[in-house]
Amino acid sequence: MKHKNILFPTVLIAGILSLAGCSGASNPGRGEEKKETPVNVVTAKPSQVHSDGTIASGQVEAVNSASISTRLMGTITKVHVKVGDKVRQGQLLVTISSDDIAAKKAQADALITGAQADLDNARKDYDRYNALYNKQSATASELDNATLRLRAAGSRLEGAQQMRREVDASSAYARLMAPFTGVVTQKLADEGSLAAPGMPILTVEQNNVLQVNATVAESDISRIRTGDKAELEVRSGDLRTTGTVTQISVSSLGGQYQIKIGLPQDIQKNLYAGMYVNVFILEKTPLPPQKGSPLQNIAVFVPVSALVERDQLTGIYTVSNMHTALLRWIRTGKKVGDQVEVLSGLNADEPFIASASGKLYNGIPVIEK
Repeated sequence: MKHKNILFPTVLIAGILSLAGCSGASNPGRGEEKKETPVNVVTAKPSQVHSDGTIASGQVEAVNSASISTRLMGTITKVHVKVGDKVRQGQLLVTISSDDIAAKKAQADALITGAQADLDNARKDYDRYNALYNKQSATASELDNATLRLRAAGSRLEGAQQMRREVDASSAYARLMAPFTGVVTQKLADEGSLAAPGMPILTVEQNNVLQVNATVAESDISRIRTGDKAELEVRSGDLRTTGTVTQISVSSLGGQYQIKIGLPQDIQKNLYAGMYVNVFILEKTPLPPQKGSPLQNIAVFVPVSALVERDQLTGIYTVSNMHTALLRWIRTGKKVGDQVEVLSGLNADEPFIASASGKLYNGIPVIEK
């Protein structure tokens, strides 16, 4: 009995040691750190504008833009241009076939022929009655009736000729011409489609004369005057320039007013209609720089898409010195288009992560592209 009491703990200890050895053998890599796959990111620096003015968002557009349409109901038989084609003023763009116009033209021609025959007969009658009246062989009443018939026939002929002129004017809308020299930017209908009065078929823009169309809040519109200077930042092209306010809308749409800003000629070759622009309109009397402010009245803007919202906090990812993602909490201000002002938490010279190929979180390695 004593031997059994001694052997039991010995066997138990040996079993535990054996299990421990097996456990250690099944995890040869235990204690090694798992490497995380870096995320490719694109960084950018915040946009900067002076804070002593009006901030707006706009788009580049052509000063002259025409929607090419017809007044006819007919079939589009030929579209002679495609999107991107340069066209000259008066060039044929679209041909439309209209049975209605052909029928009206035939009707007008028939009316003209009949009215001309009536006029010829009425003139002969008038000449005959006039000669008889001079010979006192016809009464004054008969001459008056002949005169009235002549005038009526003349009026009918004039009416038929006017109808033909209207048909000719309408038939001009069967051949649509370029109103000015420019570029075809939109094709809205194809050959074989039914054209209806007022339906746009093409859009032509004068691409060598561009401007910025911006929207301004109702609270700021009273501060803007025609001739004011505006700092412009083209987002896609990373271009900066200065323009001049040329037009201010007198009516609002949803609390927003439209303004037009002229662009310098030398930069227009690098711009295309539709590009988004950050607009800052300088005040005539700017505010003095704020003491102690490192930005000296400079407002910092970042894209709304780069923000991270958690609970009631707003943050933005930056790249740390260890090349890892670092979430910075920031305080935001006014929103202009797809940009938002950063009041604190990010300086104007600090890059942030604008986009990433994967999910970001604090500490994940990143590779800047």
